[in-house]
Amino acid sequence: MVRLNGLTRYPSLEPDIQGRPWFRIGPRIRALTSEGGSGCGGRVAELCGEVSRSLRETGALLVKDPRCPAEDNDRFIDMMEKYFDSPSDFKLLHERPHLHYQEDAVIAISSTVNLTIKLVYPLVGVTPEGVEVPRSLVDEEMKEKLKAMPEKNRPSPPKGPDCKWRYMWRVGPRPLNTRFKELNAEPVIPEGFPEWKDTMDSWGYKMISAIEVVAEMAAIGFGLPKDAFTSLMKQGPHLLAPTGSDLRRYGQEGTVFAGYHYDLNFLTIHGRSRFPGLNIWLRNGQKVEVKVPVGCLLIQTGKEIEWLTGGDCIAGMHEVVVTSRTTDAIRQASEQNRSLWRVSSTLFAHIASDAVLKPLGHFAESPLANNYPALCAGEFVEKELAVINLKG
Repeated sequence: MVRLNGLTRYPSLEPDIQGRPWFRIGPRIRALTSEGGSGCGGRVAELCGEVSRSLRETGALLVKDPRCPAEDNDRFIDMMEKYFDSPSDFKLLHERPHLHYQEDAVIAISSTVNLTIKLVYPLVGVTPEGVEVPRSLVDEEMKEKLKAMPEKNRPSPPKGPDCKWRYMWRVGPRPLNTRFKELNAEPVIPEGFPEWKDTMDSWGYKMISAIEVVAEMAAIGFGLPKDAFTSLMKQGPHLLAPTGSDLRRYGQEGTVFAGYHYDLNFLTIHGRSRFPGLNIWLRNGQKVEVKVPVGCLLIQTGKEIEWLTGGDCIAGMHEVVVTSRTTDAIRQASEQNRSLWRVSSTLFAHIASDAVLKPLGHFAESPLANNYPALCAGEFVEKELAVINLKG
């Protein structure tokens, strides 16, 4: 164990992400480095380098932050289990169809049969199951890459849209003036949940705080100023976006809850789910089942950090599938008369919509930098959605 000014690095408790350590973030972590990240001591620099290396090589990182206790994650999941277990008619009251991008897309089922589906990217409120479509289902270039994968590393093939509900809740202040008002929409509060706003805001702000610390450490590890990332995150359209999957209906092994995809935001953070099933792909193409220790948070890289590092750190691919470990957890939950909704406490941390995305610092000199031209983050989000016909 290594401890330094509030930061502790522990060895993995079990094989989780290629035997990587997980990091405990203490209350004085922000005092680790001087302004701009200069003057880091050798051991501090080593820890920051390990954070950036894990993000670069695995697209993921496990952290334990005492500001994000397991009890808070449990409280949040308890509330979301109750919400997702509500009747569909009640949940559909919280849809905001005018506050998302949508477009028809055609999927080739066979050489003679096409399926037309509605692609939707929600901005606030609830999105029902059978609406979100994984990129691997509509992106022809990605389909070709999957065919070239060794069979043991291939993702589970989705048969259609994801069979999961999702609730989008904005976290943090939004800019008074922005070109991208839809990306900064007001939140939706369901009736009958008096604790909703406090629970969502509390858990959301705590996970954003953990992301900010990791972003500062990663910046130092990448050889950038400490605030290189966090300065661009201010007033970003961060979204707490828990998913709910009904394991009573979809608990069969092999069921795909979230098809193979990457996240378009900066960094994604999750609390530990009560039902396993997350697979990630390392940069070398290896498929790994993630095991999150109790009390830890999982952080994954998104497309915006890939842009800011000029492709040095790429967006992590992942999927959520019912595995044998999931079915074991289902049996145990049934025996204990617990909820059979699989809830993920997912938060998408974004770069501010009006901030400019471009390779930072020395990454601008990378041979790959030309693949990442400067543009507003909000415009980048719209372009990403257009690639998969989410925005015309």
